[in-house]
Amino acid sequence: MDDIEHMRAALSLARRGLGMCWPNPSVGCVVVKNGRVVGRAVTAPGGRPHAEPQALAMAGAEAFGATAYVTLEPCCHHGRTPPCTDALIAAGVARVVIAARDCDPRVNGAGIDRLRAAGIVVEEGLLAGEAEDVAAGFISRMRRGRPLVTLKLATTLDGRIATRSGESQWITGTAARRVAHALRGRHDAVVVGVGTVLADDPELTCRLPGYKQVPDVRVVLDSHLRTPLLARLVVTAQQTPTWIMHAVGADAIRAEALRNAGVSLVAVPRGVVGVDPAEALAALAAQGITRILVEGGAQLAASLLRADLVDRIAWFHAPAVMGGDAWPAAQAFGVSHLADMPRFVRSTATPVGSDMLTELRRAA
Repeated sequence: MDDIEHMRAALSLARRGLGMCWPNPSVGCVVVKNGRVVGRAVTAPGGRPHAEPQALAMAGAEAFGATAYVTLEPCCHHGRTPPCTDALIAAGVARVVIAARDCDPRVNGAGIDRLRAAGIVVEEGLLAGEAEDVAAGFISRMRRGRPLVTLKLATTLDGRIATRSGESQWITGTAARRVAHALRGRHDAVVVGVGTVLADDPELTCRLPGYKQVPDVRVVLDSHLRTPLLARLVVTAQQTPTWIMHAVGADAIRAEALRNAGVSLVAVPRGVVGVDPAEALAALAAQGITRILVEGGAQLAASLLRADLVDRIAWFHAPAVMGGDAWPAAQAFGVSHLADMPRFVRSTATPVGSDMLTELRRAA
């Protein structure tokens, strides 16, 4: 195997950790000695221990003189764990191949400098684009102060999410819903508006047995604290983290009742409609959240699109049509000219049972 194949193996490991190691990035590490893999690891659930010391521990004495392939530049600062650069140096590796630099200002090249100062050969930039895609949530939090935002839609061909009477379960089939649960598993948090809670009483968990070790944080944007105390999200808040982001000055009695039920409350400024979406995302980033999946509803989708805060779209569409009197995927948000539309580029289109999943990314 060559460098590219070993780095692809490290990237595959990193992808497995998405959604489970926030606030840290999911990093893959593969240690190779004389063409043989002697150690491999991904960042542990909860963000520690990091991938490098785990892979080195697996390699043991074989790490001496080996090559380590790492998807993101090793950290060089003391946090809850010692620097990964120190672990690599102490293990006596001869060479470190790094896909992408860590944009955390505490690192950002300093880890590479420390390795080179210790006499280790360092090569960087191998499959950097793929590595940055895996670390996109962490990079967004570091550079933009907000998580990576994926808007998930489940609609008919004409972009409708419910009939005129409000019936919405289920537009897509069983296979699509399983894929949607896996999508939840790759994100740190699932976000909905209070309208979705009132209409559907969702659970918002990844219900694929054995798939995810760290539960998603369930987040509700609810400016006036209308979330019922008997909602599934509230009743299960002691087992699965539930955060409600509300407007400053919301009812204190309602707030206390929700807190007593185990819900965490976060006050944010008001926006055009409800809480300000940019402020809500900044507050999530401040808590360490790097990747969010927005699942509803139409008003929240419109608020995020209006503010140009949607990075990716996962569109599950069923081969059916509801018509113009049904509920749209996004409420009106003031587009008067074609040039003002948020635009996206299709990255994949995958059949899922009788439905289709189209994944899109923000246009450059």
